[in-house]
Amino acid sequence: MATKPPDIERIGHMVESINKIFRYTEELYIDDFLKNDLVQDAVVKNFEVIGEAAYHITSDLKEKYNHIEWSKIQGLRHILVHDYYQINPEILWDTKEQHLQVLLADLELLLEKEVKK
Repeated sequence: MATKPPDIERIGHMVESINKIFRYTEELYIDDFLKNDLVQDAVVKNFEVIGEAAYHITSDLKEKYNHIEWSKIQGLRHILVHDYYQINPEILWDTKEQHLQVLLADLELLLEKEVKK
């Protein structure tokens, strides 16, 4: 049986999924995204990974980096998985455009600080 990943590995999963979202959408405008179910599905899956990884981060690390909106990240995952019928691709696009770059920078800084210890 595999052991569960430690916090640093989970943060790495979050960074990887953010980078995938950017890669999958890099040459798209919102209209292209709204017409492309395949890309939408890939983006949804990676948002789910981000949220699931965030959910399993220890409370100690969450408290140490409390400027990261852990509960909102987890909340989005909850909607995507449990309330899938409410998924709005425009909101996902807006989330990508407005929030992912900041989250990526925060997570990369977290990794830099925690790995140096």
